[in-house]
Amino acid sequence: MALSDERFIEKVLSEQSNDVDTCGLDPKTHALVRLGALVALDAAPASYQWNASMALASGATVDEIVGVLIAVAPTVGLARVVSAAPEVAAAIGYDIDAALEEANGRDATLRGA
Repeated sequence: MALSDERFIEKVLSEQSNDVDTCGLDPKTHALVRLGALVALDAAPASYQWNASMALASGATVDEIVGVLIAVAPTVGLARVVSAAPEVAAAIGYDIDAALEEANGRDATLRGA
């Protein structure tokens, strides 16, 4: 997968499709559950990217994806969620740097700076 072997990626994706067909969950729920498992496993960034894309394509909202992080935090621990959050944010197109700059700007305004 790290070498972007198209045949390998197609095989993994086809296994994913078969898994959705046999698990009894709708595709959106399936993708959200898998995202929670990835957080628990402290997965690689590419895993978050691919799975978040699948969740969004299946109709999940950004709020539902964030909800997964909140839901698994008591079970997997805050450290795992904090570790996963930047990767999940990037996967859903959230610009953390811009959000931090905006928050810092608000803080400076509130302090009268």
